Amino acid sequence: MSEFLLWDAVDQRRAMLNGEIGVRELISAYIARIEAHDTTINAVVTRTFETALEQADAADKKRLRGEADGALFGLAVAHKDTLPTAGVRTTFGSPLFADSVPAIDHAIVARQKKAGAISLGKTNVPEFAAGSHTYNPVFGATHNPYDTSRSAGGSSGGAAAALASGFVSLADGTDMGGSLRNPASFCNVVGLRPTPGRVPNFPSAMPYNALSVAGPMGRSVQDVGLLLSAIAGEHPYDPLSFGSGSVSFTHLRERQCKGLRVAVSRTLGGLPFEAAVRKGLDDGVATLVDMGCVVDEAEPDLSGADDVFDVMRALSFATGYGPLRASNGDRMKESVRWNIDMGLALTGEQLSRAERERTRLLAAARSFWDTYEFLVAPVSQVLPFAVGEDYPRSIDGVQMESYISWMRSSSRITVLGLPAISLPCSFTDDGLPVGIQIIGRPRQEHALLSFALAFETAKPVGRRRPF
Repeated sequence: MSEFLLWDAVDQRRAMLNGEIGVRELISAYIARIEAHDTTINAVVTRTFETALEQADAADKKRLRGEADGALFGLAVAHKDTLPTAGVRTTFGSPLFADSVPAIDHAIVARQKKAGAISLGKTNVPEFAAGSHTYNPVFGATHNPYDTSRSAGGSSGGAAAALASGFVSLADGTDMGGSLRNPASFCNVVGLRPTPGRVPNFPSAMPYNALSVAGPMGRSVQDVGLLLSAIAGEHPYDPLSFGSGSVSFTHLRERQCKGLRVAVSRTLGGLPFEAAVRKGLDDGVATLVDMGCVVDEAEPDLSGADDVFDVMRALSFATGYGPLRASNGDRMKESVRWNIDMGLALTGEQLSRAERERTRLLAAARSFWDTYEFLVAPVSQVLPFAVGEDYPRSIDGVQMESYISWMRSSSRITVLGLPAISLPCSFTDDGLPVGIQIIGRPRQEHALLSFALAFETAKPVGRRRPF
């Protein structure tokens, strides 16, 4: 394998601009690695290799003329298969869209192109991105690179597996209940759920929906900051989007942590966790203490967050897929139909109660953030599970009510509208990754990334690659 395939994207970009490696050299090496290994992983499911090589040649010519520009110049990316890509198949993991070719790009796809990135194709997702395990009837399941008998997580599972496997420099994804964070934890990479509006989410069937966000993934915190710098900012067709002002997410500096008060929640309101996940959090907390942080056991009020999330999620499924359910429901997986039907059956009282509860939770969280700048918690409640399971049916003896119940450790944070990052933290004795979740104050992605960088430097387990 060419060593530079697993370099940080920031180092790949620097090497290309300095003439140490060519753009075609990088893109060709990634293509060769995908062709050699992705039969086993199944991460990059629609491929645009010929176009990518043409773009690489054009980029090399610009580089030789001294015209290389763009924050992502020459870097290899792949786009989540729920994000529209103009002229490239976008399936949503559904037979209903198996041959769909959009006419426009999603906002973050367009911004990556403008920044000079070169797309190698689309990454695998669960059907309609429903659930945190990546499998669908169009392409099958994505396998965890650290143990191919296990799940890569989801719904941005193809993206996380591609990064861990050394198939791309950077990847994008979306997150409603943990879809950037869970696969990052399962695959030992970094995934950032930004504050709603930090990254535009257009087109969207529900533009005022603050539950689902788009965001960056990378093999390091600096890489996530680099991609965020290219995709963040106000967009004319996203009413929630906002600008970053003078804040830059590139060239991050580590946060000084001596004396910094950090809250740690081991159960996020009483959730069950597998023992290995609890041990992974203990490892992370020990690192925080070594960094000089003052660690307190504390958490914001999370009571009622599950009901809020379930109602708002159901509403978004009914809004986005209700008409499709009426015409083609028999061709959707059962869990998608269930979520749509739940949304269609919502009453005005349920919706108004959920909004009141969300408002109460946000108000209650203010005093917490007056005391603490960061909250640290587990990402997922379980380790990567068998790839043949649709979802974990029980955790530490507690039965899960539905396919979304096992990801409450992420979805409860979603309800609060906070930026949250999943970082590599530790490995089990049999080699499975365990991530740690760090949650920041609203719109404080720069502070969150700087603190995450300090943790990554102190505990660099993200450097451990699967093959």
